[in-house]
Amino acid sequence: MGLYGFTPALAFDSMMKTQISAQVGTRIVIAYLVMTVLAAAISWLVTLRWPVSTRRSVTACTIIGNNGNFGLPIALLALGDAGLEMAVVIFVLSLVVMFTVGPLLFGSSGGIVGGLTTVLRLPVTWALVAAGLLRAFDLRLPGGLESGIALLGQAAIPLVLIQLGVQMGTSGKIHRTPPVIAAVALRAVVVPALAVGAGLLVGLDGLGLASLILAAAMPIAVNNLMLAREYGADSDTVASSVVASTFLSIPILVVLISLLPSITG
Repeated sequence: MGLYGFTPALAFDSMMKTQISAQVGTRIVIAYLVMTVLAAAISWLVTLRWPVSTRRSVTACTIIGNNGNFGLPIALLALGDAGLEMAVVIFVLSLVVMFTVGPLLFGSSGGIVGGLTTVLRLPVTWALVAAGLLRAFDLRLPGGLESGIALLGQAAIPLVLIQLGVQMGTSGKIHRTPPVIAAVALRAVVVPALAVGAGLLVGLDGLGLASLILAAAMPIAVNNLMLAREYGADSDTVASSVVASTFLSIPILVVLISLLPSITG
């Protein structure tokens, strides 16, 4: 319901109403990709002496953050509707990374092509394409249909919070192993720092930079565990990393949100 129903409605509604300029949107995309590549490289270097499956798992945990059922509500609460619009853009980017690079890291034989196929099957992708085409040709949907989609979109945030609670409740014991500590530290400290650098490098400031930094500070995505189990990776490390990262992110985000105005100007 979340991934195939309410979230596509939220993406469509946000795209139709967004005030994000093409320049800012492009800079966010470039900065996010630069941040992701650098984070993956650093993680791979940090884990050089560990088994390949563990290295892959730690690297995936480092670059794939929870920009859906954690990132969207936090962006709305911290940055308002304008911040939510940018968070939706970053969420879609994270889905692309998750379903292309993620399976590749976890050992999928399908590689990037298989991941891209998965992304093209997601309704959220086509919701953004449809909204983009409507805006490009200055068209609108009939009022009742547009209002219905907006209402569905409003249900997305409460639903993803419930999903997060259920996922956290079914998680097992946290194992404090070196790979888990590395994954959590890289996600909590290194990735936000890279976001600041990448954002400034491409000329982001204000709300755009704040949205990127906030997205980078999100905990490790729960879907990493799904991918790890699917492709036979180090699922124990991933499971512990997800839970530890999620709990640790709460105090980190409290501090970060209070500091964002001074960081981003």
